[in-house]
Amino acid sequence: MKVLISGGAGFIGSNTAEYFIKRNDEVFLIDNLSRKGSEVNLKYLKSLTKDLNFYQIDIRNFDTLVKFFKSRGPFDLIIHLAAQVAVTTSISNPREDFQINAIGTFNMLEATRKFSKNAFFINASTNKVYGKLEHIEVEEKEKRYDYKKLHNGINEETPLDFHSPYGCSKGAADQYTVDYSRIYGLKTVSLRQSCIYGERQFGVEDQGWVAWFMIASAFDKKITIYGNGKQVRDLLYVGDLIDCYIKAYEKGESIAGKVYNIGGGVNNSLSLLEFLKLYENISGKVVKYDFSDWRPGDQAIFICDISKAESELGWKPSIGVRKGIEKLQNWILSNKKIIEKVLMK
Repeated sequence: MKVLISGGAGFIGSNTAEYFIKRNDEVFLIDNLSRKGSEVNLKYLKSLTKDLNFYQIDIRNFDTLVKFFKSRGPFDLIIHLAAQVAVTTSISNPREDFQINAIGTFNMLEATRKFSKNAFFINASTNKVYGKLEHIEVEEKEKRYDYKKLHNGINEETPLDFHSPYGCSKGAADQYTVDYSRIYGLKTVSLRQSCIYGERQFGVEDQGWVAWFMIASAFDKKITIYGNGKQVRDLLYVGDLIDCYIKAYEKGESIAGKVYNIGGGVNNSLSLLEFLKLYENISGKVVKYDFSDWRPGDQAIFICDISKAESELGWKPSIGVRKGIEKLQNWILSNKKIIEKVLMK
């Protein structure tokens, strides 16, 4: 089939592209290559096939996007991953954040509506659309926060509460994706992704904390923990996320206009402190870190309730956190020179 991936040279995008390339699908990638590591990921993808359909396009440029859709579409599956991905960046530059996440997604939806209306459209949303969740009762334990009553985590019925410019821009994109199914009949789905990690993740302090903690440690750099380190996230290995994309596509029109919380769930949840302990056990290294103030909009705990995805998509994670972290660790150790060149200079 014909697959279009926006942000195709990014972390999730390159892993997704690799999957479809190895399946011998016709894969088209668009990316503006602004993210550190994207050119390295692109080079890797080019090594997999002589016929990589890559186009350096910024999704904020609607005219360019239209020309691309007209000349290369229509597509069977569109996976929209291109985004501004850091809360901190959205606070320092909210206009750019809005232009990329809200207008960029709107442009992708409009191009799909006009030139690829039968495509199945997956929007990569975020758990940040739920805001700080201050109405949810939380208890502080020795090494982590826990929900007092929500034993399975946050479900899709939880009210949206966009807290931070990033939450606003991604929330707008999320709701546009849903509405384009209701109003225009497009086959769209919005996946509210939690903490994704895996190979080819050039994590930095502002975004991609799992990879950043491991990369910083590999280079003997001290890590800064913002808050007390008891913040909890559910971790999802990127291969399991791609499996979710496939299962969503296979469901097709039956799930059009729906949203799903996609993460590791309760069984793959760790606090920052628990993660560092596990990583030290895997790597044999002692991690150096200190503490700083909480970041604006940070959630004390976010764990996806993934029961809706389990029941409606037939999907659940298959890679536990230990195995996934080992996979990422192997990639970091095998690519230290490349990572140093991209992130450490």
